[in-house]
Amino acid sequence: MIQKFILPILILITVFSCKEKEQKTALAPQIKVVEVFKQDVPIYNYFVGEVFGEEDVSINARVEGFLTGIHFIEGSKVEKGDLLYTIDPEPFNAAIAANESKVSEAQTRYLNAENDLARVKPLAEMDAVSKSDLDYAEANKDASLAARKAAEAVLRMAEINLSYTKIKAPISGFIGKTLARIGDFVGRSPNPVILNTISKVENIRVQFFITETDYLNLIKTYQKNNLDSNSEKSKIEIELLLSDGSKHPYKGVVDFVNREIDASTGAILIQASFPNTNLILKPGQYTRVKIKYKDEKGALLIPQRVVSELQGEYSVFIVNNENKIESRKVVIGEKFNDYFIVKEGLELGDKVVLEGLQKVGSGMEVMPEVTIFESQIKTQ
Repeated sequence: MIQKFILPILILITVFSCKEKEQKTALAPQIKVVEVFKQDVPIYNYFVGEVFGEEDVSINARVEGFLTGIHFIEGSKVEKGDLLYTIDPEPFNAAIAANESKVSEAQTRYLNAENDLARVKPLAEMDAVSKSDLDYAEANKDASLAARKAAEAVLRMAEINLSYTKIKAPISGFIGKTLARIGDFVGRSPNPVILNTISKVENIRVQFFITETDYLNLIKTYQKNNLDSNSEKSKIEIELLLSDGSKHPYKGVVDFVNREIDASTGAILIQASFPNTNLILKPGQYTRVKIKYKDEKGALLIPQRVVSELQGEYSVFIVNNENKIESRKVVIGEKFNDYFIVKEGLELGDKVVLEGLQKVGSGMEVMPEVTIFESQIKTQ
């Protein structure tokens, strides 16, 4: 009789147990996770740089006057010695004529003084005139000679000023937009003094600032690799990334590191030169400077999006061996594309929660779905 009741009870217990397990399984949400992986990664730093020509020479109005001619096409290439601007020469021709007259007068006075000395000197030797008369004649000759030289110098300056009315290209390069037009009075502030700029751009210079910390890290890395202290700058790998995301085809060489760190910003100026044979880069353009300063061997990587930060401390959610959520503090290193290098807190193969970070909590049971994180950053 008892056996008749036991068998149905056992069947009921088994059924309810299976249903309970199914309910638990159904209640455990499916969570996408990524596994911590290891990879050798290059570490780069990025800085904002400004482009300058290999030479950027200002075209100045060195004399005052009205602009009478512009002899180039804006934005075109000019050769050294090409005529660029002309300034009205008439005032300077008049100044030359006036000074030529003064030179003639000074020459006449000098000749008269020389003749007077020639007459007085023999008489003085015969005591026919006083010694003071001889001294006066000699002094008059010297003064006349000095006056003639001064007049000649003024004439020479007038001729130089006349030459400045023809402004020629000091170098070969590309000339920009003119800052003055025909008829403008130039050469005196606030009117145009700098008329234009010529840039030589077959090679370009890029200037950028890096922080004191970045500078020290960079130098220490190259010293660690036993580079000569006088040549480490030439061994730095430096590239340019343009505003459209493309990479400049030529690598650069560091020209100089400034002698001091700016006390107000804590940054130091660095200049690098790049070939620009395709003439794409222009002065005034802004680029991103990419500098490689080390290779991280066997780095543990996780996507940046899985990391939470609170008051300077970083943490991630992982799924442990019991398929339960666990919060784990981590020590973060450098960035690599959209990954973080993990210094401490995780091991190779750990499953890190990728999606639904706001919906999970410590101790929650989940069903992990290992997925591959697709980087959104194109490696450059």
